[in-house]
Amino acid sequence: MDAPGFTASLVAGGVAGASVDLILFPLDTIKTRLQSPQGFSKAGGFRGIYAGVPSTAVGSFPNAAMFFLTYEYVKCLLHTDSASHFRPVKHMLAASAGEVVACLIRVPSEVVKQRAQVSASSKTLQIFSTILHEEGIQGLYRGYKSTVLREIPFSLVQFPLWESLKALWSWRRGHMVDSWQSAVCGAFAGGFAAAVTTPLDVAKTRIMLAKAGSSTAAGNVLSAMHGVWRSQGLSGLFAGVFPRMVAISMGGFIFLGAYDQTRSLLLEVSRKSPCSR
Repeated sequence: MDAPGFTASLVAGGVAGASVDLILFPLDTIKTRLQSPQGFSKAGGFRGIYAGVPSTAVGSFPNAAMFFLTYEYVKCLLHTDSASHFRPVKHMLAASAGEVVACLIRVPSEVVKQRAQVSASSKTLQIFSTILHEEGIQGLYRGYKSTVLREIPFSLVQFPLWESLKALWSWRRGHMVDSWQSAVCGAFAGGFAAAVTTPLDVAKTRIMLAKAGSSTAAGNVLSAMHGVWRSQGLSGLFAGVFPRMVAISMGGFIFLGAYDQTRSLLLEVSRKSPCSR
């Protein structure tokens, strides 16, 4: 990837990620409280729905920037002909690599955010300090495996579907899709991916919120899912599916549309810059 492409992916990914996470934060709080072991009301209900937002504000830009930087870089490494049947595989591999790298930033931010969301009376910095004091750095990375195991299947569905919908729309229209059309494709792809990966999201939430030293805190995704299945059945595994679908559909619209628009704009600016000639 050349320098303008590197910068464009970095900045566009960060701008898109920060925009989505902050705009849709209340829906994420509602989803987390629906999935929490103590139940929606005891976790805070509709009170303090911006609890934990500082953690998101700090982690969102670098998290999304690293995802898209890795995504675009791996796509370049795995360059295939535009008509190749391997294009969906390329997008899957690129998205998976992006998630593994991005989760190094996302997970500590997510752990602090989710604990703040179900304990609105506690300050974000206080929660961060408590985790470091009681569990050390590994406490901030509790749920890393479960987050990766949620994000990779999500990306394996979302990104190839997004790219395929854009390609289909481009073929039907006879030209490249506009940013708003890319955003519509992102909304459909995100909503569908969100629905099918909700059980993994529930398991991830339970692991991150579990008390230190408990069996759930050990991070076994299948064990966490089995525990939810035994206590709450299928409805427990799909707790929060509707706010998750709405948030990610809207997020897909804003996130992928803003990414395409910002990246195109930055590349256009770099082409017109005298320094690039």
